[in-house]
Amino acid sequence: MGDVSAFGLAVLGVALAGIAAVLSSRLSARLRIPAPALFLIGAAAAARLWPALGHLPFSAVERVVTIALAIILFDGGMRIGWRRLRSVALAATWLGVAGTVLTAVAVAVTAHLVFAFGWRPAFLLGTALAPTDPAVVFAVLGRREVAGRSGVLLEAESGANDPVGISLLIALLASSGTGAGAAGEVALTFVLQMVVGLAVGVVGGRALLIFMRRVPLPNEGLYVLRVLAGALAIYGLATVAHGSGFLATFAAGIVLGDERAPYKGEIARFHSSLATLAEAVAFIMLGLTINLSGLPLAGAWYIGLVLAVVLAFVIRPVLVGALLWPVRLRPGERLFVLLAGLKGAVPIVLGAFIVQAGVAGAPRIYEVIFVVVAFSVLVQGGSVPWLAHRLKVPLRTVEPEPWSLGIRFAEEPEGVCRYVVGRHAAAENTAVSELPLPDEIWISLLIRGGRLIPVRADTVLRAGDEVVLLAAGEQDLADLFTRARPPPPPTGRATLASDTPPRPADDGPGQDRDGRGTDDEEAE
Repeated sequence: MGDVSAFGLAVLGVALAGIAAVLSSRLSARLRIPAPALFLIGAAAAARLWPALGHLPFSAVERVVTIALAIILFDGGMRIGWRRLRSVALAATWLGVAGTVLTAVAVAVTAHLVFAFGWRPAFLLGTALAPTDPAVVFAVLGRREVAGRSGVLLEAESGANDPVGISLLIALLASSGTGAGAAGEVALTFVLQMVVGLAVGVVGGRALLIFMRRVPLPNEGLYVLRVLAGALAIYGLATVAHGSGFLATFAAGIVLGDERAPYKGEIARFHSSLATLAEAVAFIMLGLTINLSGLPLAGAWYIGLVLAVVLAFVIRPVLVGALLWPVRLRPGERLFVLLAGLKGAVPIVLGAFIVQAGVAGAPRIYEVIFVVVAFSVLVQGGSVPWLAHRLKVPLRTVEPEPWSLGIRFAEEPEGVCRYVVGRHAAAENTAVSELPLPDEIWISLLIRGGRLIPVRADTVLRAGDEVVLLAAGEQDLADLFTRARPPPPPTGRATLASDTPPRPADDGPGQDRDGRGTDDEEAE
């Protein structure tokens, strides 16, 4: 019975840790400390109190965090989708590739010149610290999401620079020697990883979509498991083909993001929850592998803090800011993107890669990564809501919706649209009978303040109302329900068509992938 009791105790401990992780968001809101920081500090303290917890082999850390990161990237790709991504696709790709390489070089030069790191360890450290993690940003913001191009750019940049950073590190670890030959070897391996990973991700995503649509399953729960298995299969296939499995899963998620499929809502919610769990697991694993008492002995505290400050307030604002200059953003949004580039799960797995490769001084590099990530999550992350408020970055509060109203169909329904009436939209303060809708379109449901409102001819729509429409075919009514009216022409002279410049498609409130409006509001 001793073994059974020990196993029961282990299960109880894991379960209590899981409950604590679930409740961490409420504690984080009360303490104004980001939830990832609680995972990081709590795990490190637990390893200090119970040393047996800190004896995790780095091979296990690497494998667990690798799977966690693949799940996070797949969910990130699905949340973005191609429709949102295409408005910032070039900027995100540019920042993801050039920004990651430039940041890695800048951190490496700083580590070499200031702290006397050898060039190879310095470049490995710089590459590990180059990628950003907007999942931490949105965990910090809680129920508030960054609206507009800056939010999409933050998500897309991290989705791009995570695979870039990982591929670059793998190429550096695989290279031998120094000089031009080694640089060419790194470049060739990096390009191969990117090309193969992108190809496998796009093709695999389309194949998975066909599989989701054409092969019915006997149980609802099997649909979400099929997509999870498919995403991991895409990762494995890309890795076996010497490509970036992380880029492949991210690209596959983007392919699926906007597409309709059976049980798509349940699939999206499942993967979002799983990605949240994966993020917690990654930070807990990092915390458990760190010996807090040993950090001062190796000088990791001092080195990590200096690199964190330089990275957050010099390298990213100046160097990455120069790359961001051609992108059309408001000054406040531009500065927010540069200062909100937090470090998250990616440095964890990259640090484990370095330790597993047996690089000289790898434990010291891993400890420095811990300090930089801790500073980024705790100090930078804690200031993100205040920073967004000060820079007047538009935020959208996402209220939880624990209750749903819906009807199941055996076949995919067509012509169902859902919009949120935007401020100053044409539909605002307009009666249903006066809406310029074709005869084959009618409003089926009207939700106001969480309550169903009877739809009558004289019902006047208000900003914030959610309307569900039924149409004979696919319709795009965003101009009517979500986008602001154009300003009236100036009086005193005739206005020609050429006098009014076309409004860019991404100005004003738009739509998210579910057809919901994205009315902006500032943080409270």
